[in-house]
Amino acid sequence: MFLLNFLFRRLLQGAVIIFLVSFLIFTLLRVVPGDPVRLMAGGMAPEELIEQIATDMGLRDPIPVQFARYMSGVVRGDFGQSFVRPASGAAVGGASFDDETRSERAKVLDLILETAPYTLQLAVMAMLFALLVAVPIGIAGGLRPGKWPDRIALYLGSLFVSLPNFWLGIVLILALSVKLSWLPAIGYQGFSYVILPAIVLAVEIAPFVIRTLTVSVAQNMGENYIAVAGVRGIGRKRIVFGHAVKNATVPLLNLIGVQFSMLLGGVLVIEFIFDYPGLGLLTINAVLQRDFPLIQGIAIVTSAAFVIINILVDLAATTIDPRLDY
Repeated sequence: MFLLNFLFRRLLQGAVIIFLVSFLIFTLLRVVPGDPVRLMAGGMAPEELIEQIATDMGLRDPIPVQFARYMSGVVRGDFGQSFVRPASGAAVGGASFDDETRSERAKVLDLILETAPYTLQLAVMAMLFALLVAVPIGIAGGLRPGKWPDRIALYLGSLFVSLPNFWLGIVLILALSVKLSWLPAIGYQGFSYVILPAIVLAVEIAPFVIRTLTVSVAQNMGENYIAVAGVRGIGRKRIVFGHAVKNATVPLLNLIGVQFSMLLGGVLVIEFIFDYPGLGLLTINAVLQRDFPLIQGIAIVTSAAFVIINILVDLAATTIDPRLDY
């Protein structure tokens, strides 16, 4: 019963969040300066033609009418079609938007489904790299507060968080790809192309994992139940990993959920630097081209992913600590 109530409540909250995000993005795209029809039809197109195309596409209707029409398609699984991206890869004429031309434009959902697996792969690898480095450092620092493991955790965390990701990405490309030819860097032609951008993202995530674990483990080691466990003759390894570290994973799970959601939401700079064909690069190109349907579709999908990930994280946290109430 708890699980059903929890899922119903959180899914309802998630639906409200997705709706608000969709409405906000939809409205902002239509009030910011710049006309996407002008980009599609060309700078030399007469104003009469621009207005005709915009009217035919429904872009001159009131915003609530446009939004209602758009959301009615979304609930049926229709995220619309890209303004500028062709389905076949050939150029789509911008001055003609009849049924034949419209059928040549790519579906937004297809574009998202094509690129999302690349971003998901990158996000998972980045999180794994970050955890492999940060978890041992964070636990060691939490077990020796004020001592050299704690200082190393602090110094490494400060170093990692101070490195700009765009600078680190460029340096790694020059060093490991151009100079040493150890790893490929640009584009995607296999798993090896994921490693460099994943390392950059892992360096960005690791300081938060280190700090969260250090503080949480140290706090749990200072609790009364740890002292009582020692008095009862329980071994230190069991005390550390069976009690302190286990309880310290609850705030770590919350952090991982937030960080992973941000990664799926589009690692814009990193994917742009590495020309990585994920959601981040797709978002940048959509913004530059003022591709309204594509931007809206990405916003809805990423906000839905954020909701789902946080629900899963909360379920995992309540499994570890049943005292938690969400």
